[in-house]
Amino acid sequence: MTQALIIEALRSPRGRGNDKGALRGLRPLELLAGQLHALTERTGVDSAAIEDVLIGCVSQTGEQGANIAKMAVLQARWSDAVPAISINRYCASGLSAVQMAAQQALAADGLAVGGGVEMMSRVPMASDQGPLTHDRQLQQERQLVSIGLAADTVASLEGFSRQQCDDYALASQQRALAAREGGYFRSVVPVLAADGSVLLERDETPRPQTSAQSLAQLEPAFAAMGAKYGIDDLLCQRYGLKAITHVQHAGNSPAMADGAAAVLLASPAAAKRLGLRARGRILACADASVDRTLALTGAVDASKKALARAGLSASDIDLFEVNESFAALMLHYMRHLQVPHDRINVNGGAIALGHAMGATGAMLVGTALDELERRGQQRALVALCGAAGLAVAMVIERLP
Repeated sequence: MTQALIIEALRSPRGRGNDKGALRGLRPLELLAGQLHALTERTGVDSAAIEDVLIGCVSQTGEQGANIAKMAVLQARWSDAVPAISINRYCASGLSAVQMAAQQALAADGLAVGGGVEMMSRVPMASDQGPLTHDRQLQQERQLVSIGLAADTVASLEGFSRQQCDDYALASQQRALAAREGGYFRSVVPVLAADGSVLLERDETPRPQTSAQSLAQLEPAFAAMGAKYGIDDLLCQRYGLKAITHVQHAGNSPAMADGAAAVLLASPAAAKRLGLRARGRILACADASVDRTLALTGAVDASKKALARAGLSASDIDLFEVNESFAALMLHYMRHLQVPHDRINVNGGAIALGHAMGATGAMLVGTALDELERRGQQRALVALCGAAGLAVAMVIERLP
């Protein structure tokens, strides 16, 4: 079976997703356009040769509305001949965009771009006021709960303690800081202001001051919500639990972030015609949807499907890049796929590096390739879960 090639995978550094973030002065289309421009600059590709651009973006409203993918293509001064579409598969959007772009490249025997953008400092989560977050009737009828409460429920079902979750979160911070200081993130493209000055050249989200003691002092983030609205009782009844153990808090949950990413995909024949050297290839992809209430366990299911399609097992994968939706979900992933901690998110994850919702999946493609190249290893699996049970996974292979 013909496999799509990954020619290049670039991302912005992640900025803090609040009013103190270094990127907050930029519009989302400018942040994404910078990555698109860098993609053609680095590869030498004429934008007119690109068949399609697919961009993940979760909160498609305001500055991120009206098909931000096409607006960023225009901002990047790409050819008017380049079509573009914005997609929303919640937090899995960026990787789904890469997957769909790979399919487009193969179908057209050409080039396509997949990526993502989210600026949570300017367009906060749930700004679109969609039914997932704002339709109380739907939430009650279909038992859709806060993803934080879903994470606490998974921890309760699996028996994960607050200490285990905090230990994982501390490791994420330490790994991210070591990777940032070591220059491991080759895929990062500095973000420039209009005058050419550097706004941000490395991730600003990791917190060097994090310690076991500081994490232990944080209050559970979702306990009050679970008690006030009777959601804990509903969850206990649905899953046969005596109580919900609230283990998630601001320190072991993903940090909100600003970020953008762009990945150039090609069919093998197109890469040969254009003289493009590939960094990797996609061996298999899979989508999944699981229990809508627990919501966040789908990365396991999608990963198993992708591995089966690639004819591989978890033991054949050198590195796993899995979005750190919450610490409890990472412990769940490692347990159910039997992945040791020394092969998963080896340079930290969203707890430390931040989660720019629509962009994170595309960002992780570059992160995985960076580390495979640095270590001289062969295969990586990238996976993300999303709200309402959605998930996506991709197996990639480094090319020498």
